[in-house]
Amino acid sequence: MTKENESPEERRERLRQKELKNPSSSIHGSNLADLVGGLGWKGFLLLIILLIIILLIFVVT
Repeated sequence: MTKENESPEERRERLRQKELKNPSSSIHGSNLADLVGGLGWKGFLLLIILLIIILLIFVVT
């Protein structure tokens, strides 16, 4: 598949693989970006809400 016809997900994965080949370009800080990219905005929103609920339960007890 040519670069013009690839989807945004394929382009993101290609760039991520290229970055993984050169780990000095980042300090492996792309874990959050991978998580958000994999979940989508609805899944990430659900994750944030879940973390807030857990934090509230922890503070109350």
